Amino acid sequence: MCPLPSNQVMYAAFVNKDSLFEGIFFAGIKTTGIFCRPTCPAKKPRPQNVEFFASAQAALAAGYRPCARCHPLETSRKPELVNKLQSLIANSYGKRLTNMDLKRMGIDPSTASRQFKQSYGMSFQAYQRAQHMAAAWNQIRRGEKVIQAQVTQGYSSASGFWLAFSKVMGEAPHQASSVNILNAGWIETPLGPMLALADEFGLHLLEFTDCQGLDQYILSLRNKTGSVIVPAENAVIELAEKQLHDYFCGRCLNFRLPIVMHGSEFDRAVWRLLQEIPPGETWSYQKVAACLNQPYACRAVGNANHRNRLVLVIPCHRVVRADGSLGGYGGGTWRKRWLLNHEQNMLTV
Repeated sequence: MCPLPSNQVMYAAFVNKDSLFEGIFFAGIKTTGIFCRPTCPAKKPRPQNVEFFASAQAALAAGYRPCARCHPLETSRKPELVNKLQSLIANSYGKRLTNMDLKRMGIDPSTASRQFKQSYGMSFQAYQRAQHMAAAWNQIRRGEKVIQAQVTQGYSSASGFWLAFSKVMGEAPHQASSVNILNAGWIETPLGPMLALADEFGLHLLEFTDCQGLDQYILSLRNKTGSVIVPAENAVIELAEKQLHDYFCGRCLNFRLPIVMHGSEFDRAVWRLLQEIPPGETWSYQKVAACLNQPYACRAVGNANHRNRLVLVIPCHRVVRADGSLGGYGGGTWRKRWLLNHEQNMLTV
């Protein structure tokens, strides 16, 4: 996560309701115990009564409640600046936007970089480069010559194009016809950011970004699918983002997404069964094993739970120990407790 700006900068942005800082920080109001977005319309407290957080999760952990006016938990909206720059990239017809171009448009490059890192885990320039390389890949896959893709994407130097293409895609341009792409989306939630990986067929991964071993799993997934990962949303990621938003707002506790499971036959059997556990209920590892007609496979069920990388969509958080205690959870037991409480609360509303 990017370092926060200074308290003076954030307080000024908070007072001015500066939308450029949406997604960059949250403000906790010590006198009321609530936390807000930078653009909250409520009357602003004195500087000494405000503390700042990099995420809604951090504000919640510090004991603050979400503001009823600005709804800081509804974090699925991308900052206005991110949407604007994405539109410019999409309509740039191969022209790459430099930091000087941004300044001429009245946009601070460091602000653009922070907001893209908050949304996608990478700077604006890295995001832009990845988008151009993905477009070049599509041109080459359609049978166009490498030189055409190079010129169309705004590269005057062949060596510069080859270097950029290989850095992003993991392959030289002439090898692009053999490459598959997994799109990557960065989704903010009240429990921390999540990474979504998907292609046109379905969602391959949905996981909290601080999950232990995530880097190794992504590398394994790349090797298994023969794919490169490009930061860009597609229809599947957009649907996942919408359904996650509905889940955390309590509108719908079930997911209906096309998914691609990567696991053994036993793992996939466990994961399919977990999708049948209703929201608000918990099953024991023993019950899951019994439903699979393998009553002594409790430990194997636990291991399959641990290998699940489609969290929430495959609700492994609804599996607990026989004595009712939580058991383990890859995203942390504090998240497991929160999710179970959230589902119970939504069902009793």
